[in-house]
Amino acid sequence: MAASHKTAALPLSLAYAALIVYASLYPFADWRDQGIAPWAYLTAPWPKYWTGFDLGINVIGYAPLGFLMAVAVMRARSDIGGFNAVLRATLAGGAISFAMETLQSYLPARIPSNVDFGLNTIGALVGATLAAGLERFGAVAHWSRARSAWFVEDSRGALVLLALWPAALLFPAAVTFGLGQVFERMETGIADWLQDTPFIDWMPVRQFELEPLVPGVELLCVMLGALVPCLLAFVVTRSVVRRAMLLPLTLGMGMATTALSAALSYGPEHAWAWLSLPVQIGIAAAVFAGALLLAAPRRFLAALLLIALVLHLSLLNQAPESAYFAQTLATWEQGRFIRFHGLSQWLGWLWPFVTLGYVLLVLSRRPRQS
Repeated sequence: MAASHKTAALPLSLAYAALIVYASLYPFADWRDQGIAPWAYLTAPWPKYWTGFDLGINVIGYAPLGFLMAVAVMRARSDIGGFNAVLRATLAGGAISFAMETLQSYLPARIPSNVDFGLNTIGALVGATLAAGLERFGAVAHWSRARSAWFVEDSRGALVLLALWPAALLFPAAVTFGLGQVFERMETGIADWLQDTPFIDWMPVRQFELEPLVPGVELLCVMLGALVPCLLAFVVTRSVVRRAMLLPLTLGMGMATTALSAALSYGPEHAWAWLSLPVQIGIAAAVFAGALLLAAPRRFLAALLLIALVLHLSLLNQAPESAYFAQTLATWEQGRFIRFHGLSQWLGWLWPFVTLGYVLLVLSRRPRQS
């Protein structure tokens, strides 16, 4: 029987496929039947208007999917060679692309394209071929050995969440590292949904409008938001030395992603405008707290992570959305940002709640030696 290995590539590939579905069908509005076969785009002529960006993004967008799927196949079945893994990953990527382009036939805001379908499939092929090449030269096996040395056996879920954290930070938030700010948006959405129904009177009415966080509370939110992914990494990391290496790496990745988000939203000259004094102190406090916790036991870290998540979400959802949200929304919803806007925003909303579920699962397990 062929040997199989637990790998983060499988859940990552499923998560990436879900993100592709969201990006391909966003904004999920005004579905209608045009009266033609939904796959009629396959025989349509070459589109009149296209750009190099459009061509490149269709290839690049599916390359990680092909890569992750090929790695997942090779790690799940050691008897499957590189060619078969590439073939399966390419076919899976092509099938997903075909389904997305076909469904776009029912969306007025989207235009199905045989060119996009072909480029998506090529992207999956490129990613899968790269994975097979790395496997042939031992890079995938080297990563597996490194992962076993660095992380505990049941680290797959945490590694997937850590990989998604930077993407979740890309949509600008009211508070730096402030993921999971959903209260005001949920309140408005539920009120709109219940409008013109008798149930609208059941909605609790707030007596006061949400006020911006005072600097001290903002500092605490920033510290907790920066500390949460570090604690998540600590929970699955084997040694103190490796935790010490991951601490600045995780925070550096978060800061770089936040700067990129600000540059995309407000221009490169404002890339570091978010780094105010409370934010600087909050990040420094997260570094200090992380350093103190380097040698802490795993279950203690998981319990502390649970408390940090709950406190962070509680404080953050007492603040209103950013005053610049409308401007940011208008910028991100235009042109090439339209798909990425909804995708990154949903990641920012859901990431801390999924992490909360993961931590509860970790704490519910019996203690085991690592």
